[in-house]
Amino acid sequence: MSKLTPSQIEKALQNLPDWKLENEKLRKTYEFEDFVAAMGFVIEVAQLAEEVGHHPDIDIRYNKVILALTTRDEGGVTERDVRLAREIEEM
Repeated sequence: MSKLTPSQIEKALQNLPDWKLENEKLRKTYEFEDFVAAMGFVIEVAQLAEEVGHHPDIDIRYNKVILALTTRDEGGVTERDVRLAREIEEM
């Protein structure tokens, strides 16, 4: 799977609310009521990531969860990252 072009990424981001491209990664911050709710979300993301065999970087800060998606083997964002971001949005 090859790295997406800047225009392909921009087009994909139009359908991914609040996701941004930062340092060759798709990134989004989610905010929850409390730590327990944030951890519940992380567990759901982890289960989805295992199912599809593609794992985001996850940063947890009390009630905030920051997800970052990139395909390291390709050195940037691929369709695989976009697809996982869409699936996370559908959760």
